[in-house]
Amino acid sequence: VIRVHYMASPGNYSSAPVSEFLLTCFPNYQSWQHWLSLPFSLLFLLAMGANATLLVTIRLEASLHQPMYYLLSLLSLLDMVLCLTVIPKVLAIFWFDLRAISFFACFLQMFIMNSFLTMESCTFMVMAYDRYVAICHPLRYPSIITDQFVARAAIFVVARNGLFSLPVPVLSSRLRYCAEKVIQNCICTNLSVSKLSCDDITFNRLYQFVAGWTLLGSDLVLIVLSYSFILKAALSTCGSHLILILFFSTVLLVLVITNLARRRIPPDVPILLNILHHLIPPALNPIVYGVRTKEIKQGIQKLLSRL
Repeated sequence: VIRVHYMASPGNYSSAPVSEFLLTCFPNYQSWQHWLSLPFSLLFLLAMGANATLLVTIRLEASLHQPMYYLLSLLSLLDMVLCLTVIPKVLAIFWFDLRAISFFACFLQMFIMNSFLTMESCTFMVMAYDRYVAICHPLRYPSIITDQFVARAAIFVVARNGLFSLPVPVLSSRLRYCAEKVIQNCICTNLSVSKLSCDDITFNRLYQFVAGWTLLGSDLVLIVLSYSFILKAALSTCGSHLILILFFSTVLLVLVITNLARRRIPPDVPILLNILHHLIPPALNPIVYGVRTKEIKQGIQKLLSRL
C-alpha cells in the first residue's frame, strides 16, 4: 500500500527516491534531551515491567482467569505495544542522535499509534460496561460478561479501530513529498508528516479529525453513560478508573487544541504531550487496575514467592 516517494521541489520532480525522514525532538530546546531521557527511561521501564508482571500473574494464577482480568490483559498488551512503538526510538534520538526513520517504519509507527490509541479507548469503554453490569446488575453479571463476550469484544476492539485507522497512514503515504524531510517531532504523527508534502492535505487532515472524534468521542460518551449510572454506588470502586480515563481524555483534548493553535503555542509543547501520552498511561494502568485489585495483589505475591 505504501508506495515509493520522490524528493522534489514544487513543479520539478526528480527521480531520486526518498528513503527516510529525519525526526527532530524539541527543535527549540534540544539541550533538554539528555535531561528528559532519565525520567522517560524510568517511566518506560516501569510501564514495561508493571504490564509484563500483570500479564504473567494473570496467566499463571488460575483464580484470575475471569473476564475482568482478560480485559486487563488486553489493556496491558495495548500499552506495551504503544510503548515499544514510540519510546525506544525517542530514547535512541536522545542518546545517540539516531534521527533517521525509513518511510515504511514511519508509516507503520503512524498506523500503530493511531489504531492502538483508539483500541485503548475502546477497551476503557468495554471495561466501563463491565463495571456497570457488575454493580448495577450483579445477578446477571455471570450470564452477560462471559469469556465469549470478552472474545467478541476483543475482536470488535481490534477490527473497528484497525479498519478506521488504516486510511490515515495510507493517505499520508500516497502524498508526494518535497525536498524538506525533517519532521519537527519525535514521532511520526500524521499532521507532522503530511505537512511536508507538496500535495493538498485537506482531506488527509479532515479524515483523521472526523475518524478520531468519532471513535474516541463515541467511546467517551458510552463511558460517561456507564459511570453516570454507577457513580453514587461505586465511586470508591471505580474512582481510580474514572480518574485515569479523565487523564487519558484530557491529554487527547489538549493535544487537539495545541495542534489547532500551533502558532500561539511553542512547538515543543505538543511534542512533549505526544510522548507523555504514550508513556504515562501505560505506566499507570497496571498500577491503577492491577496493584489496587486484591486478587491480583495475591497473585503477584504468589508469583514472587515462586522465584
